[in-house]
Amino acid sequence: MAFVDQLTIWAKAGDGGNGIVSWFRFKYVAKGGPAGGDGGNGGDVYFRAIRDLSKLSDYSGNPQFTAQNGGHGRRTSKHGADGEDMFIDIPIGSVVENKDTGEKFQLLQEGETRLVLRAGKGGYGNEHFKSSKNVAPEEQTDGDQGESAHFSIVLEMLVDLGFIGLPSAGKSSLVNALTNSQAKVAEYHFTTLEPHLGSLQGFIFADIPGLIKGASEGKGLGHKFLRHIKRTKALAHLVSLESETPTEDYEVIRGELGAYSPELLEKDEIIILSKTDMVEVEHVENMKKLFEEKYGKTVLVSSIIDDDQLKDVGDFIVKYLRAKEVPVEIVKEEWELDEEKKV
Repeated sequence: MAFVDQLTIWAKAGDGGNGIVSWFRFKYVAKGGPAGGDGGNGGDVYFRAIRDLSKLSDYSGNPQFTAQNGGHGRRTSKHGADGEDMFIDIPIGSVVENKDTGEKFQLLQEGETRLVLRAGKGGYGNEHFKSSKNVAPEEQTDGDQGESAHFSIVLEMLVDLGFIGLPSAGKSSLVNALTNSQAKVAEYHFTTLEPHLGSLQGFIFADIPGLIKGASEGKGLGHKFLRHIKRTKALAHLVSLESETPTEDYEVIRGELGAYSPELLEKDEIIILSKTDMVEVEHVENMKKLFEEKYGKTVLVSSIIDDDQLKDVGDFIVKYLRAKEVPVEIVKEEWELDEEKKV
């Protein structure tokens, strides 16, 4: 199934059920008191954010959604059942626009919901109209129709952990190794860029390609992708121990991030010393200690051919991301400011 990152759908909230005219039936009495029940309310329509970048692909063949209608009123004063609400699951980071009203919003947190279409209310049965002056009402009302609209959905990728580093650091290999046999995430394209995506226990990883010295000035592909690192919640900075200058490699990338936007330097960052199988164990230990002391950050070591190291890295990252408090409100404010600039 082809990966879909934008889609237009039509959705409709449920209609309210009709009220009815009915009467209590008693033996030897042709018509008792009014007993027509009210109709039930229809179901509302919500969008809900989930951790599945490929979810929009499920809707491409049938992009229409209708919430359940309310049940009609029944005899003996029984009301119709309310319709069930409709939840349309979309990937975290999706921007939704109501094409009929122009309203636009973005869902940035797993499980976050947004009410977009209100259901029709149920109509009244004749029992509702009973009064001292009207003891045998024949009136009833039909239920209201639910709201409907067309919506465009555009995925703006929100990554839990972005893997950065020089092209030789082994980012793609590590992402692939960590997410092997995990939840399927389709390839995603940013114009000419093709970042590798993966999912580990529901968290989205991406290796950020094209970062070289001079990327902030437009060299290579990095300048195009630096914009998207802003929406990455945390960074994993890979440094190859195969390099003769690992600290300089680290500082080159940090310099490019800071030159593009000082805010990027404030993101939480894990340092991962990669390709440990290419050097002596003693060198790995010395470099780990040097990075910890020099930069004061968490330092992990990895080799894609060392299962124990991969497990340690994966376990740490999952615990780290689960414990991390993500200031979603700040991300929302940044997005809203970006939207205002476009106007």
